[in-house]
Amino acid sequence: MSALLSLLAGVVLAASAAAIPNAGLKTWGRFSKLPYPGDQAFLYDTFPRDFIWAVGTAAYQVEGAFEKDGKGLSIWDTFTRGGNRIATGDVGSDSYHNIQADVRAIRLLGVSHYRFSLSWSRIFPNGTRGSYNEIGTNYYRTLLKRLKEIRVQPVVTLYHWDLPDHLQQHFGGWSNPELVDIFRDYADFCFETFGDDVKYWITIDNPFVVARHGYGTGVVAPGIKSDPDLPFRVGHNLLKAHAAAWHLYDRHYRPRQQGKLSMALASHWIKPSRTRLESLRECQCSLDHVLGWFARPLFTDGDYPPCMKARLGSRLPSFTQEEREQVRGTADFFALSHGAALSFQLINDSLKFGQHEDLDLRMLLYWVNAEYDKPPIFVVQSGWYVLGNTKTEDPKHMYYLKRFIAEALKSIVIDGVNVIGYTAWSLIDGFEWHREYGIRQGLYYVDFNTPDMKREPKTSATFYRNVIQRSGFPELPENRPAQGVFSCDFAWGVSANSIQVETVPSQFADPSVYLWNISNNGALTRLEGFSAPTLRRTAHCADYATIRQQVDEIRQVGVNHFHFSLNWSALVPTGDVSRPNATLLGYYRCFTRQLLKANVTPVVTLWHHTRQRSSLPASLDTANKWLNRETPEAFADYARLCYRELGAHVKMWITLNEPNDETVSYEEGHQMLRAHALAWRAYDGEFRHTQRGQVSLALYMDWVEPAFSFSREDVEPAKRVLDFRVGWFAEPIFGSGDYPVGMRSWMRQLNSLDLPVFNEEDRQLVKGTYDFFAISHFSTKLVTHAKEDSYTYTEILEVQHMIDTTWIMSPRPVVPWGLRKALNWVKEHYCDVPVYVMANGVQEDPARFKDSLRVYYLYNYINEALKAYILDGVNLKGYFAYALSDQRDPGFGLYGQVHEEVIDKASLFNYRNIIQHNGFPIQGAARQQCPSSPPPCLGCYVLVKRPVVGFLTIVGSGVLITLCLIIYYTAKRHKESY
Repeated sequence: MSALLSLLAGVVLAASAAAIPNAGLKTWGRFSKLPYPGDQAFLYDTFPRDFIWAVGTAAYQVEGAFEKDGKGLSIWDTFTRGGNRIATGDVGSDSYHNIQADVRAIRLLGVSHYRFSLSWSRIFPNGTRGSYNEIGTNYYRTLLKRLKEIRVQPVVTLYHWDLPDHLQQHFGGWSNPELVDIFRDYADFCFETFGDDVKYWITIDNPFVVARHGYGTGVVAPGIKSDPDLPFRVGHNLLKAHAAAWHLYDRHYRPRQQGKLSMALASHWIKPSRTRLESLRECQCSLDHVLGWFARPLFTDGDYPPCMKARLGSRLPSFTQEEREQVRGTADFFALSHGAALSFQLINDSLKFGQHEDLDLRMLLYWVNAEYDKPPIFVVQSGWYVLGNTKTEDPKHMYYLKRFIAEALKSIVIDGVNVIGYTAWSLIDGFEWHREYGIRQGLYYVDFNTPDMKREPKTSATFYRNVIQRSGFPELPENRPAQGVFSCDFAWGVSANSIQVETVPSQFADPSVYLWNISNNGALTRLEGFSAPTLRRTAHCADYATIRQQVDEIRQVGVNHFHFSLNWSALVPTGDVSRPNATLLGYYRCFTRQLLKANVTPVVTLWHHTRQRSSLPASLDTANKWLNRETPEAFADYARLCYRELGAHVKMWITLNEPNDETVSYEEGHQMLRAHALAWRAYDGEFRHTQRGQVSLALYMDWVEPAFSFSREDVEPAKRVLDFRVGWFAEPIFGSGDYPVGMRSWMRQLNSLDLPVFNEEDRQLVKGTYDFFAISHFSTKLVTHAKEDSYTYTEILEVQHMIDTTWIMSPRPVVPWGLRKALNWVKEHYCDVPVYVMANGVQEDPARFKDSLRVYYLYNYINEALKAYILDGVNLKGYFAYALSDQRDPGFGLYGQVHEEVIDKASLFNYRNIIQHNGFPIQGAARQQCPSSPPPCLGCYVLVKRPVVGFLTIVGSGVLITLCLIIYYTAKRHKESY
């Protein structure tokens, strides 16, 4: 009868296990269908009121006092003294002697829970009850008492990798099944001794690391790597030990203590290398080999994942039916570890199965939720690390914390996952296992060189405290979209680095003769051997098909301005402005004229800086380029040529576009400033009174934000970078006529003579040579003074560049609020100067014609520009989206292209809609009333530019009309005489 019942139980168990096989498999498909990039945008919201905010430590990492007050050796005490290891955790952070300092740090964070582990060998020096150590036990009683005094709940881990060395030496450690009962007895003592004050228990931390890396790769203690099958036997014993402790608690302690118990499981995340189902199954199998190895027995059917069983075969131990029943369901919540753990960094590719390892807590939470039937999930370890030489400024750790917490919030709010708590790891710096003291993970900096191991809060601690106080990331007014419209004369534009040039008119250029099948299909058939006589006619602007096509594309966007660059080296190949390329000049003249006919104002750049080529005439390109003092004069002559030939149609000029590139030397920049000033002065003195245009230069201005905005030590580097990147060109022109004070003082501090000095003549030449302030803005960077990564560290400015890991990337960060801050910087430094955003755009895969990222980008960046205009009082005059077409600016275009076909992208329609509404009008408000602009008068410029010619034209016309009247009346009188 009992055998029959066992068989039936097995059938029922198998049926329940097969009910939703591999339910987590849907995770990848689900997230691939979420709206992009909206789903990746930062979520401003708050956590549930009863959410657990915790911080944690592990005994061996922080306690120290490895031989004090009767403590026995652990496997880590032995492991760190063998092989080529350098440091030990003998002292760690000396928490054994610093309970008050640790509790003070916990209280200042404002957490509700503190996770710590018990040192098994401090309580039972040889691992068994017979070696009980009262003094060691009292240490934990004192800690629990202090936590109770500050109203912080403990989360206690029974085993965090530090097995009593006696058990390893005499029993073989976790490879011996006898440890199941030994661990059960140790757990019994802890439940009985501490249980009245503990509501959350973790039996074993990260059994994957214990089994695979302790008894397989040998990376961690006890460092065994002799038997490739040993890790699976160890994992088997760890599961049975956990189950034994759970049943003990459930039967004897839960009714009175009302606590909850689980095993802390850690995992990486994995993404498919291909979209095929086979890749998804490999991802599922990868997770099964790390997380499912322990989670499936606990949460599903008491047995290992089918994928593990199929691939490992007899290498994987098997559970008896009784053991399966004993293991299944022995977790009251899902305790999940995530972050810089060995289970995330899999060390080698063997468990990735050809897929890509990734860092995505949100997807991992969703997978756990789906795979294990919606358990309550407590993130019991999460965080990142910084290098060991980092002190209290750890923005990298802070931004990873922000990312993980934000992903947990999305998991709750958007995905409906029952995440009940989050644990930042760790409270203080300590001994970091196999990486020793090479990295730091603490929210508090520990000075290991001081006798009392002084603790100081890091930037990550301040950040975490603020998040806890606000219960997440509540939406602030500045995070909400603005409503309103721009001024009626606002310049809506689109930019392109260059335009397509056609030097020979394509119209009337084909001499062939064709037959037109007008009665049937209307096809043209070329007649062989026949050609039409050459037309002797003057070429017209309408003859250029490329002009018509480009102007038509610009007009369809709905803009009233178009910004493009001329090619100096092509217009004046020899450098002699008396011998320009007349054909190209004529083309540009036609292009600007046709733009005006389409009611589009041309905005023309004389010289566009690129890193690939100088675009200087050959004579200058081979003669030191911009370091040649003759180059500014040559540029001024070139500018005069352009003003003279194109100024009738162009009323907005950019002399230099983005000259403030970091690859440009200070001496080159100095000559560029002189070139701009000479060109501006030429227009102001010789052309402005007749052409009535405006001239300035456009500066590249991505925003630079302090990595930690509350730290003066980060605010100063951000100001310094802006001085060197933007103020370098802006201050001489828009400000004092000299380089920024901060820039000069920093160079003096470095004893550098690289920054040129303005003589009085050049100062007066450059100062005030502007009509507006134009910027190109694309993204935002964070800077900090703390060096972390040499690849992104700028030595001369002593700043570390970094990004917020919550930002959308493509490939540069998408940070809309950076534009508003950049515009406000201009206002704060140069008052009410008119400002134009001359280029603003994002790179996206050219094959994505439904370019949702660009739609998101333009909407949000323009909205931030509106905030600067309406809320901040920035004198914003125009906005130009970058760029018109992928053909000229690959990946940035509003138009795509497939072979010869031009494709309208989704962003084009969205941008046009914003333009038509002149911003984001308040819903239900009366439509903005703007006076209609008169159509352009293309002939009127003759009277403005050449008054003498205009006067003679009028006089000649009058004489001609008078002669016609005389002839008419003379002839009429002659007829009447007959």
